Amino acid sequence: MVRANAAQLPRLTPRSTIVSRLTLTEFRCYGQARIEAAGGAVVLTGPNGAGKTNLLEAISLMSPGRGLRSARSNDFQRIGAADGSNWGVAATISGPDGETLAGTGREAGTERRGVQIDGKAAKSQAALAEIVSVVWLTPLMDRLFVEGAKGRRKFLDRLIFGLDPAHAGRVTRHDLAVRQRSRLLTERPGESAWLDAVEAELAATGVALAAARMDMAARLARALEQSTGPFPRPIVAAEGPIEARLASEPALAVEDWVRGALARNRAGDAAQGETQLGAHRGDLAVTHREKGVPAALASTGEQKAILVAIVLAAARLAMAERGRMPILLLDEIAAHLDAGRREALYAEIGTLGAQAWMTGADRSLFESLGDNAQFFTIRDARITQT
Repeated sequence: MVRANAAQLPRLTPRSTIVSRLTLTEFRCYGQARIEAAGGAVVLTGPNGAGKTNLLEAISLMSPGRGLRSARSNDFQRIGAADGSNWGVAATISGPDGETLAGTGREAGTERRGVQIDGKAAKSQAALAEIVSVVWLTPLMDRLFVEGAKGRRKFLDRLIFGLDPAHAGRVTRHDLAVRQRSRLLTERPGESAWLDAVEAELAATGVALAAARMDMAARLARALEQSTGPFPRPIVAAEGPIEARLASEPALAVEDWVRGALARNRAGDAAQGETQLGAHRGDLAVTHREKGVPAALASTGEQKAILVAIVLAAARLAMAERGRMPILLLDEIAAHLDAGRREALYAEIGTLGAQAWMTGADRSLFESLGDNAQFFTIRDARITQT
């Protein structure tokens, strides 16, 4: 077990939420591992492939979904683990409401990922959003603006979890309705009563999701417009067919429209093998304000800076509106950020009182943090405080 040296650490603010202890069992490259941390910056350095990102991925599973790599449950099992063993992650979450023990892992004999809160089985992963919010940036997300809309939707949804934990449940119900409808169209297309019920759920949850994304984007836009410092102030907006209707029509009228369109499109959707209308068709549109171009056309460094600006704005919103700071997971964060923006990021983490887990191969990129950070070296799945 590796403990933080508390004498050198920044004090927690009353609104800080942190992972104070993380325990891994048969997870990725770790057979057994434990690390204890406090608030502020937690810096993990070491060579590529040592296990730094695996620690961040474990923390990301304290949020609903498949973690920062979008992996399947079986992918978390350590190669070489004993037959019959199951991977597990446990975290002590310390925050304004005290300590909570959250755990997740593969349930015996299944590929299902179970969740426990204070030793009791949770009904779903959505329960995690009630106790902690986790937001991450990874090197793969450096291409968020140039690839498909799915990644941007998931990114926006995670930001919403920090303000509205119930959003996680709506995402789960909507995704389930999409899968149920596709299965019915393929296997039992004549079951109109069942299809009516599923489409009603899909319409209701889809409109709720689209409305929440529009609201979050509007809040982010206002927060970003007022931002100062070296990061860009992007223009953000939630877009999509449902969002376009909601901009000028009442929510109930849009639900009726979605339900009717789904009923009319059954044959076409069955032929296409997918549901072509729903909240899963929405997008997050981002524009570089100062340059007046879509974020996808900005340089790689500017795109990274835009992502950091959005995450920091969302963290400030969560602290102001919910009184709970999200935990930040910033994998290889120094890549594509110049020295001025790195220093501005470190300063903002300190000002916010956020716990930010950061990784990098080069410790020198984090040296300016000094005693305001905890430093750990990761090598061959061994954790050493340095």
